[in-house]
Amino acid sequence: MGGSSNKFEDSDKKSSHTGTQMIGVRATITWVFLIMSMLYVLYSSNHLLHSQDCGTPVNVNHLQSVTNVTASNDVSRLEEQGKQRVGQEAKEVVPSRPQQSRFDTELKHVVFGIAASSKLWEWRKEYIKVWWRKEMRGVVWLDKNVRTRRNEVLPEIRISGDTRGFKYTNRQGDRSALRISRVVSETLRLGLEDVRWFVMGDDDTVFVVDNVLRILSKYDHTQFYYIGSSSESHIQNIFFSYTMAFGGGGFAISYPLAVQLEKMQDRCIQRYPALYGSDDRIQACMAELGVPLTKETGFHQYDVYGNLQGLLSAHPVAPLVSLHHLDVVDPVFPRMTRVRALHHLFQSVELDSASILQQSICYDKDHYWSISISWGYVVQIVRGVISPRELETPSRTFLNWHRRADFTAYSFNTRPVYKDPCEKPFLFYLNTNRLHRDRQKVFGFYTRDKSPAPHCRWKMASPDTIDTIIVLKRPDPVRWEKSPRRDCCRMLPSNKKSTMFLWVDNCREGEISEL
Repeated sequence: MGGSSNKFEDSDKKSSHTGTQMIGVRATITWVFLIMSMLYVLYSSNHLLHSQDCGTPVNVNHLQSVTNVTASNDVSRLEEQGKQRVGQEAKEVVPSRPQQSRFDTELKHVVFGIAASSKLWEWRKEYIKVWWRKEMRGVVWLDKNVRTRRNEVLPEIRISGDTRGFKYTNRQGDRSALRISRVVSETLRLGLEDVRWFVMGDDDTVFVVDNVLRILSKYDHTQFYYIGSSSESHIQNIFFSYTMAFGGGGFAISYPLAVQLEKMQDRCIQRYPALYGSDDRIQACMAELGVPLTKETGFHQYDVYGNLQGLLSAHPVAPLVSLHHLDVVDPVFPRMTRVRALHHLFQSVELDSASILQQSICYDKDHYWSISISWGYVVQIVRGVISPRELETPSRTFLNWHRRADFTAYSFNTRPVYKDPCEKPFLFYLNTNRLHRDRQKVFGFYTRDKSPAPHCRWKMASPDTIDTIIVLKRPDPVRWEKSPRRDCCRMLPSNKKSTMFLWVDNCREGEISEL
């Protein structure tokens, strides 16, 4: 009995001990589960705090500083820090103001660099006199000294640096391209103050300075800009590059870009000894700097020969900035010397530079004539109704750069001068411009060119009965601050059959060029 009872007691003890162990294990598991649950909740709440998109993000340092606060001074200090932090972060999320649309570049902000030759100086300086003003800043860079006169209004004359250490291997070109390519860099080294832009041209480039300023005012001079235009010759653009600003037409380089160009240009041009000219060397360095050409169609290289009338009478809807190659084209106005013709054109430039050569198109409904005005230059009257689409296309009064009448050689659309003898335009060139005494209107007097007209079989009135066309126009100096659009022209009544009156102005609401 006793032995069996001891066995039962032992078994009871073992079972009770086993039960106690089971309870301990369960309790441990329970506590582990509770601790893990608490850790998970804490982790989740901390994650949510960090992921909230608040004005003042919560971070560890901020929490520590809050828990360590023991005095009111500390509270005040933290509140002030919080205000400053919120203010700083508010500044970061405020959208930046729109960029300034115009930068009001003035004449004092522009420096001209003119590449010239001592051999041609006596003749070419007359082109510079057409457009240069006493108050302008610029330098003519020559290969050697020339004779100067005190009373001549011309830029400062300097001699280009020595380029004998640079390689030049192009057999068709001339080493002068090396010194001309460095004009901008050498002008920069003069250390002139308050410069925003460097404008480069040749000694036979004529600039319309007010329009240069209008173009440059569109661009932020603190950024990298290389502004100009390509050639009128498709072949020239292929041979050189459509991404190159042709130097004769002129180009502009912003000051910070000129600074970067000057730092690397001498190394750059050593890498391109086989290039032909100066402007392709500039473009090669621009390619290394990663700056593309910003095209403005008012810069004109004029790689053509002959009569520019077809080009000038259908100028793009853009300000006229420059003319070039004036030695190889006919005078702008017939029966004048080249220089005198330019002075004659600049009489209109002085009255309304923004509108020079701008085209207007209208129709004489009584006679079925088409009328095209190139303000300050020429008025054309054509028998019949010619669409604006055709009239705004330059007529081929000129030859291409290889002296051929090949219309496929141009980088723009052209049209024949006339398809039928009756469609040959009657030309009325500017005789004089007069500013009205109220200074609100310009009266332009255009006289018919006396060149003989071919025989016409059409039974309609001929414009040869008109001797004079008087064009009235208000100066419009802010026209290029608006979206580009041609002006409209309207016929005015006339008490003389030999005189036609036209009014040129901004188009009215709904007004278009139609018969």
